[in-house]
Amino acid sequence: MKTLKETPIGATVKVVKLHGEGAVKRRIMDMGLTRGTEVYVRKVAPLGDPIEVQVRGYELSLRKADAGMIEVE
Repeated sequence: MKTLKETPIGATVKVVKLHGEGAVKRRIMDMGLTRGTEVYVRKVAPLGDPIEVQVRGYELSLRKADAGMIEVE
C-alpha cells in the first residue's frame, strides 16, 4: 500500500482508497480527492509538512497526516 505522503515530487498518481472515518474522510472528499481522481504532487515544504498537490485543476495543501490516509497507485 502506497500513500500520497510517500509519493515523490513531480509524480502523478491515482487515488485508490480513502482511509480514516467521519469528518476527516468527508473533508478530504469535499476537497475533490475521491476514488479514481488523478493527483500531481507539486511541492513539499522544507520540513515535510504540508504537501502541495494539484487536483481537478486547482492547488491544494494537505497535512502529512491527511496525505497518509490517501492510498494511491
